[in-house]
Amino acid sequence: MGKQLIRLAASYPVVTVTGPRQSGKTTLCRTIFPNKKYVNLESIAERNFASADPRGFLSRFPDGAILDEIQRVPELLSEIQVDVDERKTNGRYILTGSRNFDLMANVSQSLAGRTALLKLLPFSYEELKGEFSGLGQNEILYTGFYPRVYDQKLNPSEAASFYISTYIERDVRSILNVKDLSVFELFLKLCAGRTAQLVNLNALSEEIGISHNTVKQWISVLEESYIIRLVRPYHANVNKRLVKSPKMYFLDTGLVCFLLGIHTSEQVESHPLRGALFETFAFSELLKAEYNSALNDNMYFYRDQGSLEIDFVLDYGSTCEALEVKSSKTLHPDFMKNVASFSTLIQATNNKFLLYGGEETVAYMGATAVGWRNFASAIHTSV
Repeated sequence: MGKQLIRLAASYPVVTVTGPRQSGKTTLCRTIFPNKKYVNLESIAERNFASADPRGFLSRFPDGAILDEIQRVPELLSEIQVDVDERKTNGRYILTGSRNFDLMANVSQSLAGRTALLKLLPFSYEELKGEFSGLGQNEILYTGFYPRVYDQKLNPSEAASFYISTYIERDVRSILNVKDLSVFELFLKLCAGRTAQLVNLNALSEEIGISHNTVKQWISVLEESYIIRLVRPYHANVNKRLVKSPKMYFLDTGLVCFLLGIHTSEQVESHPLRGALFETFAFSELLKAEYNSALNDNMYFYRDQGSLEIDFVLDYGSTCEALEVKSSKTLHPDFMKNVASFSTLIQATNNKFLLYGGEETVAYMGATAVGWRNFASAIHTSV
């Protein structure tokens, strides 16, 4: 991500970095641009100054600045537009924000054509290799990938508990008119139990006792605040009845484990949703590889009304790649049946992958079987 940030700052007057809270946005920006002035707009004094006198606030930074949590002062964006249009200097401002729903609406309105956009998610497994390469699969799934957990050696369950509580108190209260926060907490837990599954709005509505539209709104907020991601079905020109509902994935397995009541890595191994956790891990690794390379998300899934299902389809326009995910540590020929059927049906299929729980990456039955430690690097370098 650092290389992309440097590259984009050389070409655009503003670079906006978004992502969930505590994903490392501030650390990244300050490390890449150590000589730029830094302002945290969570500071009441700075925020009041920027809001009351945007021009005067920016005049303090003749060489530009890193402005953290820019969504706290949306009126500042119009003045940034005027400033960069006058000075015509690339890399002038680096903006960060963790509330995508607020930030992007204002950025799109004020800085269209003037800012590059980057999305920073928590660590990928690739970034943890080295110091933490000795961690086993269950430990990784349980711990998740938020940097502070590793940096401060925090208890994963405790850290996830505080993160969820803070998220609900800060973001949910300010966005949604939720009278009883315990209902939203229940909603979060039910969503965690549905990670890597099709979204069923009616089932969630009935189970919680809220309206269908409220469920849609709450899912939208979870997605915009980088807690979950909806993956849309892949629609090719085939004569098949395809499912229309999206699949839901959490972006961090550590949060899922906490919400499922998993409190040790040992509990992961025998948990009935371990396969879903592993698929969620695979999804997040692939998505981080896309975002860290400043690429748009091109991930879909395929499922028809029969038995054919492909966990992930990476769409490159004229070609696509088919990826099947299995948590088993041992390869089995049955794992490749759906991939083979899909590649016969979709002639544009270029590469075929089996992402599995083993360690080795090997050629297997006309595809590449990729061990769990190499998901992102193996797939991304194939493009």
